[in-house]
Amino acid sequence: MTDDWKRQMDRLHAALVRRDDPAAWVTEADAVDASYRYPYVALRGPVFGLAAQDPRTGSHWSLVRPVTNGTPQQARDELNSLLWFRAKDDTDDRAVRRALLAAVDVLDREPVNEVDVLGVRYRVVRGDEFARSDKDGNLEPPRPTDVEPVDLTWDKDDKSPSPDIDFALDADREDGVMAGAMKLGLRDFTYAGPRFPTDVRKDSEQAVTACPDIVLLPVGFGVAERNGKGWLPRGSLMSTPHGARQLLYGQLTETWPLVRDFDADQKAVYAQAAEEFRAAGRANEVRVSGSLFRISRIERFVRVGPDGPEQPRASDQDGYGPMKIHPTMDEDGTLHYDD
Repeated sequence: MTDDWKRQMDRLHAALVRRDDPAAWVTEADAVDASYRYPYVALRGPVFGLAAQDPRTGSHWSLVRPVTNGTPQQARDELNSLLWFRAKDDTDDRAVRRALLAAVDVLDREPVNEVDVLGVRYRVVRGDEFARSDKDGNLEPPRPTDVEPVDLTWDKDDKSPSPDIDFALDADREDGVMAGAMKLGLRDFTYAGPRFPTDVRKDSEQAVTACPDIVLLPVGFGVAERNGKGWLPRGSLMSTPHGARQLLYGQLTETWPLVRDFDADQKAVYAQAAEEFRAAGRANEVRVSGSLFRISRIERFVRVGPDGPEQPRASDQDGYGPMKIHPTMDEDGTLHYDD
């Protein structure tokens, strides 16, 4: 550990002591326990979202869309829609609308990762997603101190807002001692080993120098299915453990029977497993017909350099390119569907 990082860790510990916050101490103890029980990191791959830097509110970059997309182009499309709907719904000023639509036009045609609109910089940002596991490869489930929604209902979707929105990408954020240790460990993290192509490894190594600082994003929760080689993510990243449980319940009762073309007997088996899972309340796994599904705790981080959060790398893959995704709008706000 360098002297600089030792000083940072000492400062984090001193800040925790000064706070005299029992809840913070319990959360920290929970993190320490998890580090012993689930000491390994299972990389899930890159994720992409949107951030903005608005000089009117300060110098920090903040997230405006969750860092959950699987490809850069999905995040570019989100930026396209964000600006298009602002032009449609949020202004009557023709000059403002013209500026917004000019950026939309660029995003319709080019795979750009940053646009400057009305003095605000918008950027597609790249993160990495990972889960912790034990020596047997079992993924870490939700922790006792992870926040749950007030209403643990099963009859409607979890409406908890994404904690990513307005989250400041501040590398100096004091997240706690264990989080500080994790950031220290991730600073030199690179993709290594023959399973990664040469260009992926090279870009990863360059990112350590170009974007040396680490920002840990809010924790999320997902559904994973065990196969012969490991765990496969199933579905979206949710904001709370119960949101992921609701997602799994819906998969058992609706998604898998439809996607896997179950017969009546198979549907009945999955439906029974779903009801037993629901009745258990806060269960984090279910076995059914030889499959094991688990609610797993998902962590993410973004690299940050002198110019802000890391953008997509040249080796990051896109399944498709830019395209026009909304009707043409003129500076008066009129839509033209034939263009």
